[in-house]
Amino acid sequence: MSDYYKVLGVERNASADEIKKAYRKKALQNHPDRNPGDKAAESRFKEAAVAYEVLSDSEKRSIYDRYGEAGLRGSGGGQQPGFSDINDIFSAFSDVFGGGRGSGMFGDFFGGGGQRTRERGQPGATLQRRLPLTLEEIATGVEKHIKIRRLASCGECEGSGAKGGPSQLKQCSACKGAGEERRVRQTPLGQFVSVSECSRCDGEGQTIEDKCPECRGQGRRETQSTIKITVPAGVEDGMVINVRGQGHAGIRGGRAGDLRIEVREKAHDHFIRRGSDLIYNLEISFPDAALGADIEVPTLTGRASVTIAPGTQSGKVLRMQGRGLGQFQSSRKGDQLIRVHVWTPQNLSVSDKELLEKLRESSTLNAPKQGKGKSFFSKVKDAFV
Repeated sequence: MSDYYKVLGVERNASADEIKKAYRKKALQNHPDRNPGDKAAESRFKEAAVAYEVLSDSEKRSIYDRYGEAGLRGSGGGQQPGFSDINDIFSAFSDVFGGGRGSGMFGDFFGGGGQRTRERGQPGATLQRRLPLTLEEIATGVEKHIKIRRLASCGECEGSGAKGGPSQLKQCSACKGAGEERRVRQTPLGQFVSVSECSRCDGEGQTIEDKCPECRGQGRRETQSTIKITVPAGVEDGMVINVRGQGHAGIRGGRAGDLRIEVREKAHDHFIRRGSDLIYNLEISFPDAALGADIEVPTLTGRASVTIAPGTQSGKVLRMQGRGLGQFQSSRKGDQLIRVHVWTPQNLSVSDKELLEKLRESSTLNAPKQGKGKSFFSKVKDAFV
């Protein structure tokens, strides 16, 4: 048998305020939100609730002090104090927990406040749109103006849904403006209070007698808007830009939803993206590879000249620093990598074939024997390191 005073860690002459503080401490330590999946903590949480349920009631505490748990069973129809489900605890102590799991007494610790606040209306839905961008736009960042169709607050009723505006809203007769209904039930363990959203006003505390003819009481109408989106440099395909409050307006004054913009990167005619770097495949002739040359290549900002050194091998990678994309949330820029491919001609003329046959006889033009030196793929791999 449990000693309820020891369960809460208080003396037998503890005041009601000391008992409540002790229960607060125990409940916080063993709260299900702080100990997910911990059955021992759940058991201690229930045990503390039973102890508090008895010791916070002066009549039950008096019976317990004189006769113990047996006295409670004898005075309560043969039932021992206890809770079969955690939700029963939140329901039983709704005045302590604030009518919800994690609010009220536990608000500072589990995201709520010391006093319940009710949000007006119903929140609006989130809008989702795709935004195609070129590599040129991604390189420096860009501002975009996009048109969206959305539900916006009705100007006729100022979003209230009532004909004549917010001043025409009436206090709910069922909940007297509280937005919630309290139901009291008697049990062998005492009085239990359950709190739920008012069914008449949907928890808003106000009702509409005459609906706005423009929005039919919804407080919003469909409109087309132009939204300016600032896209930072270096964004990647699939990234989402969230614009708060630019989604659908809420119902009858509820907060607006968000606008989620998904970045879609357009394929480029010349470049392959690798992070903040750009890869450009450059095909050159055998004479240019053997003798060297200055060749113009495209960049994101125009054309630029790149020097091919004499004896350049196919697969060689040249680096143009700072010619890539701006890096996301950074002032640095990537590079443009030029991957060289020596082009092999087809459909040779007779004179070209004769010339190449003569060149084949030169020992200096023969390829190295297999097995000596690094392979072609190793050279390509080294070039990207």
